[in-house]
Amino acid sequence: MLVIGAGHNGLACALLLAQQGLTVRVVEDKNALGGAVRTEKPFPKAPELATSTGAYLLGLMPPELVHKMGVELPLVRRDPHYFLPSLDGRYLMFGSDRAAMESQFVSFFSRADWEANLRLEEELAQLREDIAPTWLSEPLSIEGTAEKYVRPKLRENFVNLCRGSVGDYLDRFGFESDLVRAMFAVTDGFSGLYGTWDTPGTGMNFLVHNMCRLPGSDGTWMIVRGGMGTVTRTIAEAAQKLGVTIELGDGVKELSWEAGKLQGVVTKSGKEHRAKVVISNADPFRMQALIGKERLPAEYNARIESYIRPGSTMKVNLALSDLPKFTCLPPEHQREAFGPTIHLLPAEKDVMRSLKEGFADVQAGRLSEFPTIEWYIHTTVDPSLKDAAGNHNSALFVQWVPRDIAGSSWEAEESRYVKHLLSICDRFAPGFSDCVVDAFPLHPRKIEEHFGISYGHIHHVDNSFGFSDRLAYATPIDGLYSCSAGTHPAGSVIGAAGHNAAMRVLADLGKPQA
Repeated sequence: MLVIGAGHNGLACALLLAQQGLTVRVVEDKNALGGAVRTEKPFPKAPELATSTGAYLLGLMPPELVHKMGVELPLVRRDPHYFLPSLDGRYLMFGSDRAAMESQFVSFFSRADWEANLRLEEELAQLREDIAPTWLSEPLSIEGTAEKYVRPKLRENFVNLCRGSVGDYLDRFGFESDLVRAMFAVTDGFSGLYGTWDTPGTGMNFLVHNMCRLPGSDGTWMIVRGGMGTVTRTIAEAAQKLGVTIELGDGVKELSWEAGKLQGVVTKSGKEHRAKVVISNADPFRMQALIGKERLPAEYNARIESYIRPGSTMKVNLALSDLPKFTCLPPEHQREAFGPTIHLLPAEKDVMRSLKEGFADVQAGRLSEFPTIEWYIHTTVDPSLKDAAGNHNSALFVQWVPRDIAGSSWEAEESRYVKHLLSICDRFAPGFSDCVVDAFPLHPRKIEEHFGISYGHIHHVDNSFGFSDRLAYATPIDGLYSCSAGTHPAGSVIGAAGHNAAMRVLADLGKPQA
């Protein structure tokens, strides 16, 4: 068995195949393990400061998969987990204290918004319970999934959510405040997706991001001690104990063939590895290029090409000498702001216009004046990542930016735009820019280069595609499979694609599955 790519799905696939006594080799193009799930030290001006340069939280990995892999992950719940500051002295902090959350919600928004939030939470909890088993199995269609797994009263809502927009879904619950609707949409509907409030498919992305079932999480995404590289390193170590060979810095140059049949791979250094089965963790577009379009049926090529969407996410990794001070928070509550997701949104009267205009800017190749920003500071929760000088890591997760800038380039615009994003932070926490020691920005072009993901799309394939609309694990080439994030269930740090591809391989080989 040979796995192309040492991302989390490829490593999970290798581990699960090795558990069944199979000999497995993983070959990786980069000199680093983990794909976009890494802990790195990318700051020249703070060279010992570690940070999760790509993925930054763990939320969607099924607990059944963690158990099946036999690994333990050091997870820390963020409490509070959401922080919404404003420029008028108000703020909202979501945490485990439900009474405090209700009080703030009613004060910040309204009683109607709180009751709408409760209705939303109840429905999402039911859908999460119903479709959880589908993540570790071959997918049905959205409609078939509804019929088999979803309780009857929610089937129509489920299909409409998966096929429709996050805006239409949230509007069902009766929210009065545009700001709270925007907060929910930004967090779970837009993350890593080419679309906005009324784009069909943003509902599917919203559902995916509400599938957190990790023990102790209460539905919130969690910090991994040591950064996200701990996840891939832990899976890799478990795989290596079972005999899996992992080779870094020598990616696959081409597949090898004899009499038209797949025989293995040839790496960039010229090594030939023969394998009865090859599983690709590369994104669907890179896999297609390795195979060669001429070897694939026209309908399969068309399916892959229908997935093409430009990456529209920017991650600005930051090294900080000090922590921000938010004007809306009293001194005794400042520290509560540093673990949660910090949402930076325009004033309520401007927020919906901003969402629509921001995505229109991206479609036109323009940089938005006020994109939606999620801001993270994790070293207060996991101080093991700090350096000896006491620097903190931080990051801005920005939706949306264009992959290509009309009339200019990222080389020309990157430095200016990073300063502009920091100036937005300064509006909420004056003087924050002065705390920035160094920055490691990753716009879509850099994401493509740094992590090796086509089009700089962090999920390989838009999560607007769900269930059997995603790429199948088995390809039209006998002996070649995909465990990419482009397959079911979705892109994010889930691992289910690696599991499901491994189970499909075992089934096709006639081997019993654990």
